[in-house]
Formats: sequence, structure tokens, C-alpha cells
Amino acid sequence: MKKLLLIGIAAALAVATARADTIEMKVYGLVCGFCAQGIDKTLRKNPATADVFVSLENQLVAVATRPGQEIGDADLKKALTDSGYDVKAITRSQRSLDDIRSTLGKAK
Repeated sequence: MKKLLLIGIAAALAVATARADTIEMKVYGLVCGFCAQGIDKTLRKNPATADVFVSLENQLVAVATRPGQEIGDADLKKALTDSGYDVKAITRSQRSLDDIRSTLGKAK
């Protein structure tokens, strides 16, 4: 019985550590600073959002989630499509928003 409990705890820890902290989305329809501000404001309404980065040039929207919290792909896609944007891809990673900003040559 203890062995099964330990295996269950180990599996839960593995899933928790594999959870992504950053969600990157390829979004079409971003054309101006007003678009970026609107997306930022919309995504920050979600209580799991810690930070948001929008790159018009790269058609990229990145969301950092709060520790231990998650935002589902369907929720993200709905928020952006309801605002008039086309979400082409959603990926999850451990990259920080600071890393994404520096990679794209943008400092906040």
C-alpha cells in the first residue's frame, strides 16, 4: 500500500514539474499598439495570469502563469477570438517572458 502511495506522489510531482509556466501563441490580426493593449488587458483579467507580452512584429502573445496555476487552451483561444484575433498555434514552455523579450530584442 505504501509503495502505491509513493508511486502516486512521485507521478503527481512529475506532472507538476512538467507543467508549463509560459504559454506562447501565434496570433494573426495584430496591427497596432491598441491591439497589444487590448490583448494585454483581456488576458490579465484571468486570475492565473502573472504577466503578458505582445509582439506585433512577431505576431506573438506570451502569457506567464502564476505558480501552480494553469490557463486552458480553449480559454485562451476564446479570449483572443472573441476580441477579433485568429490564434494559429499555442505552445507551452518553461521560458520566462524576460527570455522571450530579450530573444526578440524587446525590453519592457
